[in-house]
Amino acid sequence: MKRLLLGLLALVLVVAGVGYAFRTTIALRMMERVVMSRLQSSLLDELPDGLHVALCGAGSPMPDPERSGPCTAVIAGKRLYIVDVGAGSPRVLNQMRIPQGEIDAVLLTHFHSDHIDGLGELELMRWANGASTSPVPVHGPEGVDRVVDGFNAAYTLDQSYRVAHHGEEIVPPSGAGGIALPFVTPEEGAGQVVIDEAGLKVTAFRVSHEPVDPAVGYRFDYRGRSLVISGDTTKSATVERFARDVDVLVHEALAPHLVEVITHGARNAGRDNLATITTDILDYHTSPVEAAEVARDAGVRALVYNHVVPPLPLAALEEVFLEGVDQVYDGPIYLGRDGILIRLPAGSQAIEVDELL
Repeated sequence: MKRLLLGLLALVLVVAGVGYAFRTTIALRMMERVVMSRLQSSLLDELPDGLHVALCGAGSPMPDPERSGPCTAVIAGKRLYIVDVGAGSPRVLNQMRIPQGEIDAVLLTHFHSDHIDGLGELELMRWANGASTSPVPVHGPEGVDRVVDGFNAAYTLDQSYRVAHHGEEIVPPSGAGGIALPFVTPEEGAGQVVIDEAGLKVTAFRVSHEPVDPAVGYRFDYRGRSLVISGDTTKSATVERFARDVDVLVHEALAPHLVEVITHGARNAGRDNLATITTDILDYHTSPVEAAEVARDAGVRALVYNHVVPPLPLAALEEVFLEGVDQVYDGPIYLGRDGILIRLPAGSQAIEVDELL
């Protein structure tokens, strides 16, 4: 037995030694396989026909290693839409194997910096990765033209460099940047259809995020499946109305009791400016319990929290964030983080959830 154990140990050491000696070759082969796999197919190729939602950014302006700036990808059939483009979210889309070259349109809920600061990068990736011949349509309420024009201007020099380097066939100049498609913000309680094509209807509705105005949320309907993205808002009867009986409600959430910990720390550190900001933000967001009340009263089948404030670096803090939620809403609840995918297959009542990252 002793000889056998010694023999096995020697064999393990030999294998480990060979592996170490050829580690660079092995790493290169692994890289080749991963690259080939990612370039040959995408997440869109693997999804069944239906309405699907992926969190490409579940966070806020506060840095969170598990949550990039606000971004939600919606896939209806083979069509791809992005709602808000926060910092870091285009790279999360790449990690999730969601091809930015196939984005059909972007929809913005409002123009706070954390919801738009990744737009330039996303437009660039769509153009360069997809050899797009037309700019990406960017839907939004009044003011979206100023936002899109600003990013187009900021990227003008970069675009010229890339055309000069790669050639017009690879990066057609006509496909750079975005084109703004503003719509009139609906009155309180009313809806405005902004997309109606290929069986998909997207309806915008006004939300309350004062002093930010306009601010909207969106409802998506496709082949009997439905979802609502709240945008940034206080607890809203309008969100409840448009979320009536939807499969999934993706709702923003800020936990006041956790933000107050930051406020207290800022005051003790003499950071009165920060303390004022963290106090001010309490009045234009929805608490987790309030969002659960909206989901309950609307008869929502599943609730997903996004725009999670504050960051939750410890698992135990997630429990604190969700305190009281299960006493209000008895459906499935998912605390958003980058990489969550929810599949809603057409012709089914199924709600399938995966974590891709």
